[in-house]
Amino acid sequence: MKIEFSNHQIVTLAVYLLGGNSRYVDTEDIAIKANEIAPKRFVWKKYPDQINIENVRTFLSDAKKEKNGAFLMGSGKKGWILTGRGIQFAKRARERLDIVDLTRARLTNSDKQWLHRERTRMLSSTAYKKSQTSGINSVMLEEIKAFFRIDDYVSDRARKLKITRALNMFGDDPELGEVVRIFVSKIEE
Repeated sequence: MKIEFSNHQIVTLAVYLLGGNSRYVDTEDIAIKANEIAPKRFVWKKYPDQINIENVRTFLSDAKKEKNGAFLMGSGKKGWILTGRGIQFAKRARERLDIVDLTRARLTNSDKQWLHRERTRMLSSTAYKKSQTSGINSVMLEEIKAFFRIDDYVSDRARKLKITRALNMFGDDPELGEVVRIFVSKIEE
């Protein structure tokens, strides 16, 4: 039995497979990956050898909508990144996806360095240390904001991106994961 995915789910998977849990991914790259996942589904009727990027953009926008799961954030100009819900969906769906190449995009050296620095910074933060010694409920909101590098000057969009990126990159981390998830829920209250 073959499992069916909607078009907005396929483009969400494409974003995931291209590393969109930690960085914005370009629409054209997503279009190519989506066509690999579901060949001929995103092509022109008249020119079946060419991907219809406008269709891909439409489905990317659909994937942002609450009624479709709110899997993505972004735009055609800026690129697309997964939300926490999007990464949860993609991880589950990836196991059911019937394609040969399910490898995620390799991290660049600069991405690896950023991950290492960010993880080290979070582990040595006041908020993390306090959560381990005095309990998670002892951590103040200002300490949680510092943990995510959020202050009064960070725009709502940048705030949401920082939180989403931290959750996507460290939400499953053996040491940080539970703390990150709890801090996200506290900061979004």
